[in-house]
Amino acid sequence: MLRIDHIGIAVKELESSSKLFEQLLGKTSYKTETVESENVTTEFFEIGESKIELLVAESEDSPIAKFIEKKGEGIHHIAFEVENIEAEIERLKKEGFQFIADKPKQGADNKIICFLHPKSTNGVLVELCQSIKE
Repeated sequence: MLRIDHIGIAVKELESSSKLFEQLLGKTSYKTETVESENVTTEFFEIGESKIELLVAESEDSPIAKFIEKKGEGIHHIAFEVENIEAEIERLKKEGFQFIADKPKQGADNKIICFLHPKSTNGVLVELCQSIKE
């Protein structure tokens, strides 16, 4: 793993949450993006080498809507940048970690992503992400 890429925070409403984080961090976001496969809109803030990702549900069946319904707003996941996501998935499977899906998919911020199941990571939703080379 190369570094912590970002921390994802589930929010009910993007505009007010964005303003709150702009005040907290003293800077504006650099990107807002909808990820249709997850029914979510994301907004990113850079903090040094890492980022904060705000996530808001675009539908009631979105994983973010379900998360907020169960746990309320707050930290949703921590994402680690990897050089080769396929190799990292295989390595972690051999170590006994469980994944939510076996194959990586397109995520936000020009990344391919895959999530480890929180049952195998002490209750923390862990995302692996790899930058897409253009």
